[in-house]
Amino acid sequence: MSVRLSMTVNGKPVNADVAPRTLLVDFLRDEMRLTGTHIGCDTAQCGACTIHIDGRAVKSCNMLAVQAEGSNITTIEGIAAPEDNMHPMQTAFREHHGLQCGYCTPGMVMGAIDLVQRHPDPDEAQIREGLEGNLCRCTGYHNIVKAVRAGATAMKSR
Repeated sequence: MSVRLSMTVNGKPVNADVAPRTLLVDFLRDEMRLTGTHIGCDTAQCGACTIHIDGRAVKSCNMLAVQAEGSNITTIEGIAAPEDNMHPMQTAFREHHGLQCGYCTPGMVMGAIDLVQRHPDPDEAQIREGLEGNLCRCTGYHNIVKAVRAGATAMKSR
């Protein structure tokens, strides 16, 4: 049995038939081939699967694809403006060494963008609290905090 699903993913309309129990992260990775959304824990603990649904950060491993019916979804592949190579937050992560192995980075960037949209000038405490659901096993978060601050500044002037 399958369910018909309609949504917008990275600005493009998507219609698909999915099994009712398909997780949104699996739909994005396996059906849409958007593999920037990572699977880290399958329990919504690590944040590697963070995407935006209707403008808010959501952990896609904790949601069924059918729950996203009619939604506007943005993945890491869709955050840069068409004329840009990267979103300002991605650039800030690169320039401020906010990543090491890179596995957590897509979810961390998606969470950081959501945080900055809610708090345009976040201080260190707000950044650390806002990203506490995104785990990084490599950095010490120090450079991630610097990257989010720089990304916030760049997003304001965009």
